[in-house]
This record gives sequence, structure tokens and C-alpha cells, in this order.
Amino acid sequence: MPQQGKSQVLRFGVFEANVGARELRKHGTRVRLRGQPFCILSILLEQPGEVVTREEMRQKLWPADTFVDFEHSLNSAIKKLRAVLGDSPENPRYIETIPRVGYRFVAPVQEVTPSGLPATEASADSAEFEAQAIPQVKDSNWVRRLAGALAVLALAAIAVFAWRRTHVRPDLSGDKVALAVLPFSNLTGDPGQEYFSDGLTEEMIAQLGRLDPDHMSVIARTSVMHYKGSSEPLPQIASELGVQYVLEGSVRRDSGNVCIITQLVRVKDQRPVWSREYDRELAGLLTLQHEVAQEVADEMQVTLAKKSNPVVASGGTPAPSPGSYAAYDLYLQGRYFWNKRTDEGFRRAADYFQQAIARDPNYGRAYAGLADTDALMSTWYEGPQNELMPKARTAALKALQLDGSLAEAHASLALIAENYDYDWQTAEKEFNRAIQLDPGYATAHQWYAEYLSWLGRFDQALAESEKARLLDPLSIIIAADHAVILYYARQYDRALAQARVVLNMDPNATRAFSAAINSCVQQQKFVEAQALIDQHSAILDNPWVAVDEAVIYGHSGRSAEAQQMLTRVEQFPWTPEQRVLALLVAYSATDHKDQTITLLQQAVAHHSNAITSMKVDPMYDSLRSDPRFQQVLHRAGFADSAATAKP
Repeated sequence: MPQQGKSQVLRFGVFEANVGARELRKHGTRVRLRGQPFCILSILLEQPGEVVTREEMRQKLWPADTFVDFEHSLNSAIKKLRAVLGDSPENPRYIETIPRVGYRFVAPVQEVTPSGLPATEASADSAEFEAQAIPQVKDSNWVRRLAGALAVLALAAIAVFAWRRTHVRPDLSGDKVALAVLPFSNLTGDPGQEYFSDGLTEEMIAQLGRLDPDHMSVIARTSVMHYKGSSEPLPQIASELGVQYVLEGSVRRDSGNVCIITQLVRVKDQRPVWSREYDRELAGLLTLQHEVAQEVADEMQVTLAKKSNPVVASGGTPAPSPGSYAAYDLYLQGRYFWNKRTDEGFRRAADYFQQAIARDPNYGRAYAGLADTDALMSTWYEGPQNELMPKARTAALKALQLDGSLAEAHASLALIAENYDYDWQTAEKEFNRAIQLDPGYATAHQWYAEYLSWLGRFDQALAESEKARLLDPLSIIIAADHAVILYYARQYDRALAQARVVLNMDPNATRAFSAAINSCVQQQKFVEAQALIDQHSAILDNPWVAVDEAVIYGHSGRSAEAQQMLTRVEQFPWTPEQRVLALLVAYSATDHKDQTITLLQQAVAHHSNAITSMKVDPMYDSLRSDPRFQQVLHRAGFADSAATAKP
């Protein structure tokens, strides 16, 4: 039986699992498997051939005081693990289900050295791994504002049942239908071509979303990518996404040609409405994408008994194609890495967008991608705002000069206007223009909802946030932002419930974690807040835990402990941008009013986005009667009225 060590590598079939590095490889290529699914794999590899009961897994993964729907969370994690391994419960090659008991790893397991040579097997010490049962994912993007993330994309969701119980399905009444474009399968046999099939999926979603938004809504990429390589049945996927139709596809690409096979399926009877095969030279791919999107839209129109031709959203015409396929290919690679929402992903995305621009200086979408990258790197504290925001503005304006119909570029300008210029009027105008051009652009609705919440317009903010959630129902960052908006609106019970749902899906969602902590603190539920810290600090493993503890201790009157945490926050080697936000939170929680005001004044002078929530954030309530605070509000473009600050 293998003994799990820090740098141990275990081989089974075509896979190798590096337990210490929490990394899984297939044929030498890294496979994305994180969180509970990887921990379950590690637990099973710890005892190959032996039954591991569900209760044993619960004790290792979810301590008794963890609030989680264990049965469904475990089932979801096992499904995710099997999907990655290409395994099935009916004919298991790796994981066998023991009904009503647990699971057993049935494949031979061999320990190998870093060079790949077999190592001597030894007996397992289960106690050694027990302390590591909860995953420690160290991501450079653990800062509060997990953008739009992006986060990257939020592919670590493991409790879909919990999400479905609290998530509102899209309203399918009337003549509007919902469609999901599932990730196109990569049939090239080359894992390095994944970016191409993923990019094709994204392009199909973008084009379909523009065709007839009044009658057809298209689920966003970040939600459908949860089903990449999934073995979940179609009815379940459709139920989770709230759709009536699903477009499935595959792509095979060689040096000069591409073959795309598509199938439109009606979910209620799982009947294919139509299927097509397209075999084209790569030079014709851009036209081919529009052709496929047009046919799908036509089928939607027939379903709705519409006689008119599909119309393009108010941009007037589809976005122009690049002048060369090479530029388009580079753009797809840029979007692939941008969607990862990581430091490395952003940097690689910027490089690909710049290469696309070099190939075709008149390609507006490449400039829009570059603007999105610089803007999000700024708001995620991945670099100096005073460098990144001007670069993002230049790229966005260039994109719109080349193509005024790009919703992404308008949304980027809005993000710059609110976070850097404090120009709230321009931000709203640009958000509305982006949504007008592409009503299915979930990120525009998400960012606009955040904008509205910062101004205290909570009814509108929650309505926009719901639109974003319906368009991108499995997005972690959109769900976490919804919890934050509820917190700003002083709906603490709802904010806490929403944050818990997100944390059950992804324990590493730091934005939801902060919303949960702050909602508890505002209700003086300090024991519950500390329990959250105890449950998640090992997972998060970052200095923001000290900031959160300063908040708990400061508000609960534990002055000595609060000062201790504050000292840790002050001494930590933050980047200048991170330091502003960390100290604002810690100072305001520990009643250091003068320091908080001084830092707010400096933040406004340096265009920091750390102050954008100051009008509505409850952490500033003790300062609202201070004239200096009102002056900062005024300098940041907010109405300088304490009465309007608190809903």
C-alpha cells in the first residue's frame, strides 16, 4: 500500500497523481482537478483495494461543525472525479461504488520516483494525510475582488445540488427560450489544441447571443465550461442551467482544414432538431462560425413560430472579422487564458492579444481583449492601477475606434470610469451601451449590478445581478458578488445564506468568505464568524485571514487580540495596492478613525478602487458623521450626504 509523502507520485493507468503538489497528469499532461475531488482521489489512493466508507470521507473532508449538504456534496465531487478519469459507476476502471457503504479504488497503484521509475511500495499512514484532507489551493488571486473573474473561471464547483436549491431558474414564460452551447469536444488527439475547441465554444456563444436577444437567451461560457468532459446526463445539465435546447459539437483540426459537427437537441424529449457537419479550410472558419450560428438561430425562430429573420442586437451588424486567420487564432488563445482568471493567465492573455494586434492592427476584438485584461489585472490588484488603467483605456478606445459595437470594450470603459476616474455618469452610460449591444453579456450585467450597489440603488442592483445569474448560473464570482450586494443592502441573513451556498460550491471563494464574515459581524454573531474562520483558514491560507480576524475581534470588543491582528496586517509585505484595502478594513474595524480617514484621503488621491464601496459599506458607518469622511465622499464623486449613505 503506498505511503503518502510530501513529494509522492502515484501511477494508475494513464494517470499520475502528485499528492504533495495536488496535481494530476494524464499521459504527462496536467489535468485540472482541484478541491474536494482531488482530496477524495488522494484518500482512495491511500488505501487501494480497500473500502473507504462515506463516513470516513465525511470526517476527513467536512468536520462535524461544517454546514454543508454532505451527501450531495460528496456525490457531486465523485461525479467530477469520475468525469476527469473517464470512469463510470456501471463499469468502473478506477472507482467502484459499494452501495450504501462507500467507495474502493480498484486499479493497480504504483509509486514512482520523480524520474518516472517505480519506487518500493510501503504501507500507508492514513493519519499523515488526515491533516491535509481539506485542500490548500494557493492562488495568487486571493485578493478581495475576485473579478470577473472572473475567477477564473469558477471551475471548482462541487455542490451543484446546494446551488440548485437556492438558485432561481430563468423565466421561460412567453416566447423566449434558453439555449446552452456545451463545450465543443476536441477530437484532434492533441491536448494542446484545447484552446481552439474552447475558443470555438466561446465564439459560438458570442455570435448566438447577438442574433436575437429578445427571443433567445444563451448561457454564458463560464457556466457551460463546468460540463467540459462531463458524463452528466443531458436532462440534468439542462435542469441545472435552466435551458430548453442544447447545442453539442465537436471539432477536428489538422494543418489546413477543420471539421465541425453540430447537433441541436430539444431537452424535453432529447430529440435532435437537426445536425450538421461542416468541413472547411481554416481560411473559411470565420464565415463558418457565422453560418452555424445563423442556422441555430433559424431553428430557434421556427420553434417560436416567428416569421421574420433573426435580427442582430442593437449593434446593427456582427462584429467584423480579423484580416487573417492567424490573428483570430491568437485572439482565441488570449481569451482561453483570460478566462482562467489567474495572474499567469492574465499575463499570457495579454501576450496573445498583443500578438494578434501585431498580426492585424485593425482587429478590434484583440484590443478589447487587451483592455479587459489590463482592467481586471488592476481591479484584482495584479499590478499598479496607475499603469494598468491608462493602458486599458487606450486599448478600449482603440477597439471602439475600429468597431463601435463591441460590448466588451464599452464594459471595460465603464469599469475604468468607476474604479479609476470615479466618473459615475460615464460608467453608467457605458454599462447601458454594453448591455444594449449585447443583452446576453453576463459580465456587463454583473459589473453594472456592482456599480448600482455602490451608489445605494439596491433594487436595481439586485435585479441586474439576477440577470447575470440567469445568464451565467454556475459562475462563482457572479454568485459571490450577489452576496456582497446583499451585504451592502444590509440584508445580512440573505447575504450570509448566499455566501454559504457559494462556499459550499467553492471553499476558496474569498469574496464570498468575506461577505459571510462581515454579515455575521454586523449581526454580532461573533461565534459563528469565528467558526467560519476556523473552517476555512486552512483552505485559504493567506494573510487576509488576519484581516478578517481583526474585524471579528475589533467588533466583539476583544481589544488586545484585535491589536495583535492589526500589527500582523501592518507588518505583512503587501503590494501597495493590496496594503490600502487591507489597512482600510483593519483600521475601520479596530476604531482607528484618524488612520482610516487619512488612508481614505490618500486612496482617493491615488485613484485606488479600494474606496468605491465607501458610500454603502457598513464598515464605515461609525465615520459617516465626520466632515472629513463627507469630504472624501465628495472627492470620489458621491453625493456628500450621510443620510443617503445608509439604506
